[in-house]
Amino acid sequence: MRTVGIVVEYNPFHNGHLYQLQKAKEDTHADIAICIMSGNFLQRGEPALVSKWSRTKMALSAGIDLVIELPFAFSVQKAEIFAYGAVYLLDALNCSHICFGSESGQISDFHNTIDFVHHHRLQYEKYIHEFIKEGMSYPSALSKAYQALEPGRDLIDLSKPNNILGFHYMEAAAEINPQLRFLTIKRKNAGYHDPSVNETNIASATSIRNRLRTHQTDSIKNYIPKTSLSELQHYLVEFGQLHSWENYWDYLQYQILSKSSKELEAIYDMEEGLENRFIRAAQAAKDYQGFMEIMKTKRYTWTRLQRISTQILLNIQKEQINDLGRKPQYIRLLGMSHVGQKYLRSIKKDLQIPLIAKVSAQQNQMLALDIKATHMYAQGLPEPYRTKMRDLDYRQPPIMM
Repeated sequence: MRTVGIVVEYNPFHNGHLYQLQKAKEDTHADIAICIMSGNFLQRGEPALVSKWSRTKMALSAGIDLVIELPFAFSVQKAEIFAYGAVYLLDALNCSHICFGSESGQISDFHNTIDFVHHHRLQYEKYIHEFIKEGMSYPSALSKAYQALEPGRDLIDLSKPNNILGFHYMEAAAEINPQLRFLTIKRKNAGYHDPSVNETNIASATSIRNRLRTHQTDSIKNYIPKTSLSELQHYLVEFGQLHSWENYWDYLQYQILSKSSKELEAIYDMEEGLENRFIRAAQAAKDYQGFMEIMKTKRYTWTRLQRISTQILLNIQKEQINDLGRKPQYIRLLGMSHVGQKYLRSIKKDLQIPLIAKVSAQQNQMLALDIKATHMYAQGLPEPYRTKMRDLDYRQPPIMM
């Protein structure tokens, strides 16, 4: 069976995702579509709008055959680590092709860019270090360092978020399995952070989330599949609300103010000196939006600060993540189609890491972080929904569609 893998968040699954999925299967002649999906907390350091189980249902309804969870240790991370974990899992599942959306749309430009950066690696890293010392954020330093190398026209723009992720997927594959084949699909119409809903049938996930959070459900029905809309409506009935950072502000504020500067400094991804800024902002802010507006600087992007906030919320220590190593330790199955089930059976004996379909009380430390993330995700809900969500990692079997 020919397989194509996609790294996703589906927050929520919309028409742009459907277009990518259909095009990926068509262009690769794939029999199986596998997605590696972030769990309840996402790469940008925010809680997912709806749970990983709800988003699994959206994915399966749209034509995905296997939904695999990207462990928390990789999902709430900068692009390099996020990409490495996802590509490692796709390779572990014997995936032959990987498809990603990009602003470029030309896979040859990605190959050229990787070769270009490889041949200028020392100078590239020197520029990055210099620009960070000047007070730039890490993403800005990467982009400016790349421009300082004077890339040619046949190279990608590394200031664009999807180009950056695609670049890191391909860099990871060069180390994990150079035989992996890539294709990229140019993003249609809406940009990644575009807050507007346009006149076509594709809108950005950001604009869709904004409409949902302001209860404008009818205004998005042309931009998401009917199955996604139905699942969102069902989630509101089953769990009472959608998730946002404001639901977790009280917990985050408590975690910050109940810790000493030294304890905050031990939090994963925290830089020396930044812990004091977190304390001052938590003392001054009335809500999460206000907190972030106080925190944001030229050097620290909103996304970076959200990721650190998530690590504080879950009390994740530097040594916890560092002790886990740099590779996923298991394949956590969230859902499958009948074709996906058949494929899993055919490769199961060849898997090099454990396949987990049911979570037991006995778990390794990487999986324990996933469970902890679900427990905190549940805290954003009122009772009785909170208890129901908290138990799902143990009670919910892989979803079959």
